[in-house]
Amino acid sequence: MSGMSLRKRAALAGALSAALIVVGAPPGALAQEPDWATDPAVQQRVETLIGQLTTEEKADLATGRINNFYGFYNNPIERLGIPAQTMADGPVGARIANPNVNGQRSTQLPSASALGATFSTELADAYGGLIADEAFATGHNVLLAPSLDIARDARWGRAFEGFSEDPLLNGTLGSAYVSAVQRRPVIATIKHFIAYNQETERFRVSAQVDDRALHEIYGRPYEIAVAASRPGAAMCSFNRINEVYACENPLMNTLLKGEYGFRGFIMSDYNATPRNTARAANNGLDQEQPGDQGPGSANFGARLVAAVQAGDVPVSRLNDMARRILRPMIGLGLFENPPLIRPLPQREHGQIARSIAAQGMVLLKNERRALPLRPDPDALTSIAVIGPDADNASAQGGGSSVVRPTYTVSPLDGIRARAGSDVRVTYAAGTDGITEGDLLPGPAPVPSTVLRPSDGAPGDRGLSAQYWPNTTFSGDPQISQTDVGVNVNWGFYNFPGFNAASPKVPTLRETRGLATSDLSARWTGSLIAPATAEYTLGLTARGDATLRLDGDVFVQHTGALSSIGRTIRLTAGQPHTVRIDYSAARESTYQGGQVRFFWQHPDDVVSPAMSDAVADARAADVAVVVVRDYESEGPGDRPSLDLPKEQDQLIRRVARVNPRTVVVIETGAPTKTSTWEEDVRGIVHAWYPGQEQGNAIADVLFGDVNPSGKMPATVPVDETQTPTSTLEQFPGVNLLAQYSEGIFVGYRGYQRRGIQAAYPFGFGLSYTTFAYRRLRVRGGAGDPQVTFTVRNTGRRAGTEVVQVYVGRLPTRFVATPPKQLAGFTRLTLAPGARARTSVTIPRSALSYWDSGAQHWVTPSGRVPVYVGGDSDDAALAGVINVR
Repeated sequence: MSGMSLRKRAALAGALSAALIVVGAPPGALAQEPDWATDPAVQQRVETLIGQLTTEEKADLATGRINNFYGFYNNPIERLGIPAQTMADGPVGARIANPNVNGQRSTQLPSASALGATFSTELADAYGGLIADEAFATGHNVLLAPSLDIARDARWGRAFEGFSEDPLLNGTLGSAYVSAVQRRPVIATIKHFIAYNQETERFRVSAQVDDRALHEIYGRPYEIAVAASRPGAAMCSFNRINEVYACENPLMNTLLKGEYGFRGFIMSDYNATPRNTARAANNGLDQEQPGDQGPGSANFGARLVAAVQAGDVPVSRLNDMARRILRPMIGLGLFENPPLIRPLPQREHGQIARSIAAQGMVLLKNERRALPLRPDPDALTSIAVIGPDADNASAQGGGSSVVRPTYTVSPLDGIRARAGSDVRVTYAAGTDGITEGDLLPGPAPVPSTVLRPSDGAPGDRGLSAQYWPNTTFSGDPQISQTDVGVNVNWGFYNFPGFNAASPKVPTLRETRGLATSDLSARWTGSLIAPATAEYTLGLTARGDATLRLDGDVFVQHTGALSSIGRTIRLTAGQPHTVRIDYSAARESTYQGGQVRFFWQHPDDVVSPAMSDAVADARAADVAVVVVRDYESEGPGDRPSLDLPKEQDQLIRRVARVNPRTVVVIETGAPTKTSTWEEDVRGIVHAWYPGQEQGNAIADVLFGDVNPSGKMPATVPVDETQTPTSTLEQFPGVNLLAQYSEGIFVGYRGYQRRGIQAAYPFGFGLSYTTFAYRRLRVRGGAGDPQVTFTVRNTGRRAGTEVVQVYVGRLPTRFVATPPKQLAGFTRLTLAPGARARTSVTIPRSALSYWDSGAQHWVTPSGRVPVYVGGDSDDAALAGVINVR
């Protein structure tokens, strides 16, 4: 594509955007959605089956089984023609477990947070439809997606699976996703109900959250999705809510099924199994998925039958469980439409992934028109691409949402192809690749380029490693290899297919038995300081760990996960022998060994790999630094909002020698920019951009796609300046996470408390500019409407995401947000063009939940309304007279 004209590129981008609305949909599918939830014919067929099912068969419908060919599985009942439920994980792509299907490969879409940044229901429709098509074509009829969870804190390891920190945006995009999925014979699953916002102690922590916040923030996306798209299934979460486990919590009945009118079935997450059969069933759990306890289910199955026979679970409740499971199966066509395994349109779907990725990228900074890049014989003849994984496409979220892509395009390859043969593009990593080890807290690991293995060849880097499946170094090592350093975080992250680490770093992720067993390990070699300076060397570890330097014990660690170090002066080029002994019993199936050999040093000390990257940057016209992090579900959250492995130092050092430095951020949630953003001219937040990430990044950097993404979550200055910055709030103390911020989550909390953000919710620049004029507000007793004009005042075509916020409600005794999102629309305008458009504000945006009276209240009076490009922008302001 390097020789394609800009006009042709723009035409291609436009064609892709247009195709997004209907791709994969069968003829006529967009015209009408099946009303499975209220169809009398569906209900009659369900009741007929209920009358034919035995107690044991009804319990079997309610009992998930382990089947290694699917994410989750529910047995068929062949004598009645009831098909199996064959389930696939699917927040960011259909996860294929069956090794016989397409090599377990499917289209890896951008993270759901990237979709959130588009503020586009059309793209959400395309996103959900593509995943559903691929799920169905690979043998699945239930999709375990979308995630409607609120990104309460950017450190949450699973924030990339959801859309945003705002309930209206989550519910609106989630509804479009669900509708697209269920236009196919596939059931969508809204998850994870409810107040699931962290991985730290996720199986035990209790979200201590008040009733108002449950209604206005955490439950609101579910309420919107149920009303707008009738999802067939929901999934309850691992955590406790106000000290009652989610999958035993009465909120399933009172809130989801009661207030919201949910007509489908609620399943448990894997290992979120209830502790008490009758309590779970009676409080609303309809289907228990299995866990690590073995081939059966822990508390349903035979135990459910026994509970019914003992009268602990009424027969009417068992019938309701079966009814709720059968209703969407029949109404959405699962009986008549078994999945048919067939080839995927890999390139076509890849181009859709590319278009969504590009439209979700957020231009955070563009000083002195650093972007777009323009290949020019006089101005741009060389580009230095820098970053630990810029030469591969490994940047995606870890855990059950990992997708094995059909093919990949790295940032390096995408930039190289777009720049063309007349532009020299070089590559330097700058740091070691990013892995699950980077989720450990504390200082950065010692990089491989200052380490030499004890038994390696002269050019080898890293340390010699030996591993034993016991805590006593007994017997022969099970594995001997050269590691890039010591940065180990084993357990859940290393389950086969769950890891999203750099391919450059040899790990034990495919050796599950060792990664989740008792462990002892030894690393040997030498350390060569790159400069004469004071260094702090030490260990972050759980268990027993000893660092010997030149034969002497330097630091020792024992006990819980923590860091210990000592300062020493090292001379440049002088080798010091290193030996690290580590042992620890496994903590659980989810947590194995944890140890890191770290260093701290002055900012002017640069590793050889970073020095090479700086040299490349100095010699180039432009430097593009592609940075990433590691996020995953599992035993813990991100330890901070810093970029791992000294990537912030890498950015600063590159920017010092090349004033035309642009940073591309590949993270699934906001990350800290305050330590380097003043040093660079351009910043593009690319999220986890999916398998076509290289081409999508190039599309934005070179201006083939004008960036239109807006931040779906606030970017804080640092972790101490957020609405959830106390330890009691996140991740909690004594297994209690205090949601003391109440409804003031995300930008609502920043504005209420006057916390300055690095970038506000809804923020995003463009290569053109927009002006707002002529606001008209229509209030009254119904849903108010705001009408306004937007004009493209620049020289490029572009898309503006217009956001409408309402201010504090007219009530003296109840605190309401200074601003809350009440509506949004996307406008694509040619240069100089203008559009007059309207946004209807739902009555719910003008209401608050009265916990005492247990109903919504819409106070009468004057409510401010703001229209602009982000939550801090009030390009237009008016007043709604609410009656």
